[in-house]
Amino acid sequence: MAVLELNEQNFEETILNNDFVIIDFWAPWCGPCQGFAPVYDQASDKYPNITFTKVNTQDEQGLAGHFQIRSIPTLMIFREKVIIYSQPGAMQASQLDDLIARASEVDMAQVHAEIAAEGEKG
Repeated sequence: MAVLELNEQNFEETILNNDFVIIDFWAPWCGPCQGFAPVYDQASDKYPNITFTKVNTQDEQGLAGHFQIRSIPTLMIFREKVIIYSQPGAMQASQLDDLIARASEVDMAQVHAEIAAEGEKG
């Protein structure tokens, strides 16, 4: 599956319409980002049920600022519209596979219940 380029126009729609979204915050001048790109692209083919996206932090400074991206590459995972992972650093393919496996196992019913409980506390 192709990696979708996110921008301020399609970001919210992408998160709202997909249950599992991985975002790679990157920049063209970033060496580690360039090295990670093939690993990320291969994962997008390996996991067709996941929406793989990229945010070019150089072009989309508003998005990068909103999510407080301070180091790139940074991976962020949304499940059911909730951020469950955000960490800087490039990964090897096996590390990315492990991260995806762990993210897939997160009990989202429990996560939503915890968020609701926090909301009730005020």
